[in-house]
Amino acid sequence: MNIRMAKLSDTKTIYDLICDMENTKLDYNKFEKVFNCYLSDSRFFCIAAEQDTSVIGCLNLRIEYQLHHTGKIAEIMELAVMDIFRSKGIGKKLFEKASEFAKNNNCLQIEVCCNQLRLDAHRFYERQGMHKFHYKLSMSLSGKEIKENILGL
Repeated sequence: MNIRMAKLSDTKTIYDLICDMENTKLDYNKFEKVFNCYLSDSRFFCIAAEQDTSVIGCLNLRIEYQLHHTGKIAEIMELAVMDIFRSKGIGKKLFEKASEFAKNNNCLQIEVCCNQLRLDAHRFYERQGMHKFHYKLSMSLSGKEIKENILGL
């Protein structure tokens, strides 16, 4: 397995990974535009895990200065591994690469927001040494009221 920075040619595979993670079918054209923004924005880093030249996992990392930390913070935006490759250490390798990348970019800490329903993901992050010290609150601005926490919305 090889860990490398993602490329534009990885778009479709990473799209499939993120759709699987979110348990929904995202609009591909919108996804492609956002992914292109990621690849051209100096704050975003998309790390790909590949086996035999096929991408089998990815981790998107955002690094930015935050006033309340008076320094740079790395945040994992997405981490997805193909279901047939899960529990084989690929997510751990992606996490380690992201942590190393964050340290090399002088980040004070690495963070992740994770839906309350993703209990397996919580256990994964805790095994990596992360702690549940924060709450993330959200509100839809699309005009569509969401009353229940359901993956895929």
